Amino acid sequence: MATLCRPAVSVPEHIITVAQTLDLARTLHADHPQLALALRLIENTGVRKRHLVQPIEETLRHPGLRARNLRYESEAKARVPEVVRRALDHAELRPADIGLIVYVSCTGFMMPSLTAWMINTMGFRSDTRQMPIAQLGCAAGGAAINRAHDFCTAYPGANALVVSCEFCSLCYQPTDIGIGSLLSNGLFGDAVAAVALRGTGGTGMSLERNGSHLVPDTEDWIAYSVRETGFHFLLDKRVPGTMEPLAPALKELAAQHGWDAGQLDFYVVHAGGPRILDDLCRFLDVPPEAFRFSRATLTEYGNIASAVVLDAFGRFFDEGSAVDSARGLIAGFGPGITAEISLGSWVTDTAPAPVRTFLSPVTAGLPAVAVLDEECPAV
Repeated sequence: MATLCRPAVSVPEHIITVAQTLDLARTLHADHPQLALALRLIENTGVRKRHLVQPIEETLRHPGLRARNLRYESEAKARVPEVVRRALDHAELRPADIGLIVYVSCTGFMMPSLTAWMINTMGFRSDTRQMPIAQLGCAAGGAAINRAHDFCTAYPGANALVVSCEFCSLCYQPTDIGIGSLLSNGLFGDAVAAVALRGTGGTGMSLERNGSHLVPDTEDWIAYSVRETGFHFLLDKRVPGTMEPLAPALKELAAQHGWDAGQLDFYVVHAGGPRILDDLCRFLDVPPEAFRFSRATLTEYGNIASAVVLDAFGRFFDEGSAVDSARGLIAGFGPGITAEISLGSWVTDTAPAPVRTFLSPVTAGLPAVAVLDEECPAV
């Protein structure tokens, strides 16, 4: 079973507080007939601050889709490598040890994917498999973990890397003034995150089962309208109530594994907003503190899309409360309406790792190749 190791997360240097967000809304939309409602909704998100890749003055300008996408590419290339290196260090892996890179982002577009650039510039092998995921939105963090888990299961001993790069502020549309859009303007933030999955060894969450669930006939609840000016985010007012149909899916997957979803030791879920977390507490019958890691991400960074579950999982690591065999759940929620769910138990690897193993795709089905660690004097 693959082990999900300690993530690495980075947020940009430009900060906007909730007070500044509210002041901007009052200034930019002074004549909006539902301004009072929008302000109340923004305040109720619980977001205290967000991080942006540009100063707010530049964020509010719209230079066009081409300019924004060029900014996305340049920011991704500038910020992703450092986060990836930290994630690999946490897992005691090198780029050459990775058999699959899953890259997730819904806030910009590149073809070839950033994975090709990473392989060419960061020391990954040329036979490293690439899996870009662009259209699962906030659910993509959970989906990336699950697809990496599937890969490590298919190729025992293989290692995988998940990278999330979300610059939500580059999707700001000044002409979108619906309540959903105004709420989104005060909710989403920017972040880059990465996490490695070790096929053998490692400290973290040993992944045991994963699953996906789509709520029927909800495709238009969370969506992009792609226009000349870029991605226009569409958010239906029914979205906050999605835990009612999704909570049973979490319960069912846990039951298939012989677990009770309401009796687990830790929870890492996508924090789309406070209502999501409050409802999930109620439907799973768990105390509010069960989602303290997700709430902290929402409070300090806002909704950072697919990076939420990685940041929340990192906070769980940082708390240091995990004990061996503790049972947990990771869930990402997003467009579809889709849930991507992982179950696993905590493991602590106390042994040194003088030998690194990986399974190259060209040797699929054969025993893992042992690679001596030149930095280890014991070898």
